[in-house]
Amino acid sequence: MARLRREFPGIEIELKVGNRGETMTALAEGRLDLAIMGRPPREPAVEAEVLGPHPHVIVAGPDHPLAAVTRVEPAALWDETFLSREEGSGTRILMTRFIDRIAEGRIVRTIEMGTNETIKQAVMAGLGIALISGHTVVEELRQRRLVALPIEGLPIVRHWFLIHVAGQPLFPAAAAVSRGIVALEGSFLPASA
Repeated sequence: MARLRREFPGIEIELKVGNRGETMTALAEGRLDLAIMGRPPREPAVEAEVLGPHPHVIVAGPDHPLAAVTRVEPAALWDETFLSREEGSGTRILMTRFIDRIAEGRIVRTIEMGTNETIKQAVMAGLGIALISGHTVVEELRQRRLVALPIEGLPIVRHWFLIHVAGQPLFPAAAAVSRGIVALEGSFLPASA
Protein backbone atom coordinates (compact mmCIF):
# COMPACT_ATOMS: atom_id res chain seq x y z
CA MET A 1 0.00 0.00 0.00
CA ALA A 2 2.73 2.46 0.94
CA ARG A 3 4.57 1.77 -2.31
CA LEU A 4 1.41 2.19 -4.38
CA ARG A 5 0.55 5.44 -2.61
CA ARG A 6 4.03 6.78 -3.40
CA GLU A 7 3.77 5.65 -7.03
CA PHE A 8 0.25 7.02 -7.50
CA PRO A 9 0.04 10.11 -5.25
CA GLY A 10 -2.99 11.47 -7.10
CA ILE A 11 -5.07 8.31 -6.58
CA GLU A 12 -6.83 7.64 -3.31
CA ILE A 13 -6.18 4.00 -2.47
CA GLU A 14 -8.22 2.49 0.32
CA LEU A 15 -7.31 -0.82 1.97
CA LYS A 16 -10.10 -3.01 3.32
CA VAL A 17 -9.39 -6.34 4.99
CA GLY A 18 -12.10 -8.97 5.01
CA ASN A 19 -12.65 -12.67 4.76
CA ARG A 20 -13.45 -14.42 1.51
CA GLY A 21 -17.23 -14.15 1.86
CA GLU A 22 -17.14 -10.45 2.67
CA THR A 23 -14.78 -9.75 -0.23
CA MET A 24 -16.89 -11.64 -2.76
CA THR A 25 -20.02 -9.79 -1.62
CA ALA A 26 -18.27 -6.42 -1.87
CA LEU A 27 -17.06 -7.26 -5.39
CA ALA A 28 -20.52 -8.41 -6.50
CA GLU A 29 -22.10 -5.22 -5.11
CA GLY A 30 -19.51 -2.98 -6.78
CA ARG A 31 -18.06 -1.72 -3.49
CA LEU A 32 -14.55 -2.88 -4.51
CA ASP A 33 -12.70 -2.20 -7.75
CA LEU A 34 -9.88 -4.66 -7.06
CA ALA A 35 -9.26 -7.44 -4.57
CA ILE A 36 -6.31 -9.60 -3.67
CA MET A 37 -7.38 -13.05 -2.58
CA GLY A 38 -6.23 -16.62 -2.46
CA ARG A 39 -8.70 -18.21 -4.86
CA PRO A 40 -10.85 -16.44 -7.42
CA PRO A 41 -14.57 -16.91 -6.75
CA ARG A 42 -16.96 -18.56 -9.19
CA GLU A 43 -19.53 -15.85 -8.47
CA PRO A 44 -19.25 -13.10 -9.33
CA ALA A 45 -17.30 -13.98 -12.50
CA VAL A 46 -13.91 -12.29 -12.28
CA GLU A 47 -10.77 -11.65 -14.25
CA ALA A 48 -7.77 -12.87 -12.25
CA GLU A 49 -4.07 -12.18 -12.48
CA VAL A 50 -1.62 -14.43 -10.58
CA LEU A 51 0.56 -12.39 -8.22
CA GLY A 52 2.67 -15.13 -6.67
CA PRO A 53 2.73 -18.24 -4.50
CA HIS A 54 0.70 -18.46 -1.29
CA PRO A 55 1.97 -21.28 0.95
CA HIS A 56 -0.04 -22.66 3.88
CA VAL A 57 1.60 -24.50 6.77
CA ILE A 58 0.55 -26.08 10.03
CA VAL A 59 2.19 -24.33 12.95
CA ALA A 60 2.69 -25.26 16.57
CA GLY A 61 4.42 -23.63 19.49
CA PRO A 62 8.11 -24.49 19.84
CA ASP A 63 7.38 -26.46 23.04
CA HIS A 64 4.65 -28.57 21.43
CA PRO A 65 5.56 -32.31 21.39
CA LEU A 66 5.15 -32.45 17.58
CA ALA A 67 7.64 -29.59 17.12
CA ALA A 68 10.51 -31.99 17.89
CA VAL A 69 9.38 -34.68 15.43
CA THR A 70 11.26 -34.90 12.12
CA ARG A 71 8.17 -36.10 10.23
CA VAL A 72 4.65 -35.80 11.59
CA GLU A 73 2.26 -38.52 10.48
CA PRO A 74 -1.32 -37.36 9.77
CA ALA A 75 -2.66 -39.67 12.51
CA ALA A 76 -0.68 -37.64 15.06
CA LEU A 77 -2.97 -34.69 14.28
CA TRP A 78 -6.24 -36.45 15.07
CA ASP A 79 -6.19 -35.58 18.77
CA GLU A 80 -4.95 -32.02 18.28
CA THR A 81 -7.08 -28.91 18.61
CA PHE A 82 -7.03 -26.87 15.39
CA LEU A 83 -7.35 -23.12 15.78
CA SER A 84 -9.39 -21.91 12.86
CA ARG A 85 -10.55 -18.80 11.08
CA GLU A 86 -14.29 -18.07 10.90
CA GLU A 87 -16.78 -19.46 8.40
CA GLY A 88 -16.34 -17.68 5.08
CA SER A 89 -12.55 -17.54 5.34
CA GLY A 90 -10.55 -19.07 2.50
CA THR A 91 -8.05 -20.42 5.02
CA ARG A 92 -10.90 -22.10 6.91
CA ILE A 93 -12.07 -23.78 3.71
CA LEU A 94 -8.53 -25.00 2.99
CA MET A 95 -8.12 -26.27 6.59
CA THR A 96 -11.45 -28.11 6.45
CA ARG A 97 -10.44 -29.84 3.20
CA PHE A 98 -7.05 -30.79 4.66
CA ILE A 99 -8.61 -32.21 7.84
CA ASP A 100 -11.23 -34.12 5.83
CA ARG A 101 -8.40 -35.71 3.83
CA ILE A 102 -6.28 -36.78 6.81
CA ALA A 103 -8.85 -37.48 9.54
CA GLU A 104 -10.36 -40.57 7.93
CA GLY A 105 -13.87 -39.66 9.07
CA ARG A 106 -12.91 -38.67 12.60
CA ILE A 107 -14.15 -35.45 14.15
CA VAL A 108 -11.25 -33.10 14.86
CA ARG A 109 -11.57 -30.49 17.61
CA THR A 110 -11.53 -26.89 16.38
CA ILE A 111 -11.70 -23.50 18.04
CA GLU A 112 -12.78 -20.60 15.86
CA MET A 113 -10.94 -17.28 16.00
CA GLY A 114 -11.52 -14.18 13.92
CA THR A 115 -8.00 -13.06 13.02
CA ASN A 116 -4.67 -14.55 12.07
CA GLU A 117 -2.98 -12.57 14.84
CA THR A 118 -5.27 -14.11 17.47
CA ILE A 119 -4.56 -17.57 16.06
CA LYS A 120 -0.78 -16.99 16.13
CA GLN A 121 -0.87 -15.80 19.73
CA ALA A 122 -3.08 -18.73 20.78
CA VAL A 123 -0.75 -21.24 19.09
CA MET A 124 2.25 -19.65 20.84
CA ALA A 125 0.36 -19.92 24.14
CA GLY A 126 -0.18 -23.66 23.58
CA LEU A 127 -3.93 -23.62 22.91
CA GLY A 128 -3.60 -25.71 19.75
CA ILE A 129 -2.15 -25.89 16.26
CA ALA A 130 -3.24 -24.08 13.11
CA LEU A 131 -3.19 -24.33 9.36
CA ILE A 132 -2.33 -20.78 8.37
CA SER A 133 -0.90 -18.73 5.53
CA GLY A 134 2.88 -19.00 5.62
CA HIS A 135 3.02 -15.30 4.78
CA THR A 136 1.39 -14.40 8.10
CA VAL A 137 3.94 -16.32 10.19
CA VAL A 138 7.26 -15.55 8.47
CA GLU A 139 8.70 -13.58 11.39
CA GLU A 140 7.39 -15.94 14.08
CA LEU A 141 9.02 -18.89 12.25
CA ARG A 142 12.32 -17.03 11.87
CA GLN A 143 12.32 -16.14 15.56
CA ARG A 144 11.26 -19.72 16.50
CA ARG A 145 8.18 -18.46 18.32
CA LEU A 146 6.30 -20.86 16.02
CA VAL A 147 7.38 -24.04 14.24
CA ALA A 148 6.05 -25.29 10.90
CA LEU A 149 5.29 -28.97 11.38
CA PRO A 150 6.92 -31.30 8.83
CA ILE A 151 3.88 -33.05 7.38
CA GLU A 152 3.77 -34.78 4.00
CA GLY A 153 1.83 -32.66 1.54
CA LEU A 154 2.67 -29.40 3.27
CA PRO A 155 3.07 -26.63 2.61
CA ILE A 156 -0.05 -26.43 0.50
CA VAL A 157 0.91 -23.86 -2.11
CA ARG A 158 -1.91 -21.88 -3.66
CA HIS A 159 -1.57 -18.49 -5.31
CA TRP A 160 -2.44 -14.92 -4.57
CA PHE A 161 -4.59 -13.32 -7.26
CA LEU A 162 -5.48 -9.76 -8.16
CA ILE A 163 -9.10 -9.80 -9.30
CA HIS A 164 -11.84 -7.56 -10.56
CA VAL A 165 -15.36 -8.30 -11.77
CA ALA A 166 -15.37 -9.62 -15.35
CA GLY A 167 -17.12 -7.55 -17.97
CA GLN A 168 -16.87 -4.35 -15.96
CA PRO A 169 -14.11 -2.11 -17.24
CA LEU A 170 -11.95 -0.56 -14.55
CA PHE A 171 -11.93 3.19 -14.09
CA PRO A 172 -8.60 4.67 -15.24
CA ALA A 173 -7.32 5.06 -11.65
CA ALA A 174 -8.14 1.44 -10.75
CA ALA A 175 -6.61 0.23 -14.03
CA ALA A 176 -3.39 2.14 -13.26
CA VAL A 177 -3.22 0.65 -9.75
CA SER A 178 -3.91 -2.82 -11.17
CA ARG A 179 -1.05 -2.46 -13.67
CA GLY A 180 1.20 -1.20 -10.86
CA ILE A 181 0.44 -4.21 -8.66
CA VAL A 182 0.98 -6.69 -11.50
CA ALA A 183 4.25 -4.97 -12.46
CA LEU A 184 5.62 -5.67 -8.97
CA GLU A 185 5.59 -9.38 -9.92
CA GLY A 186 4.91 -10.49 -6.34
CA SER A 187 8.01 -8.75 -4.96
CA PHE A 188 5.88 -7.51 -2.06
CA LEU A 189 5.16 -11.07 -0.85
CA PRO A 190 7.17 -12.16 2.18
CA ALA A 191 10.08 -14.53 1.62
CA SER A 192 9.66 -17.90 3.32
CA ALA A 193 11.34 -18.39 6.66
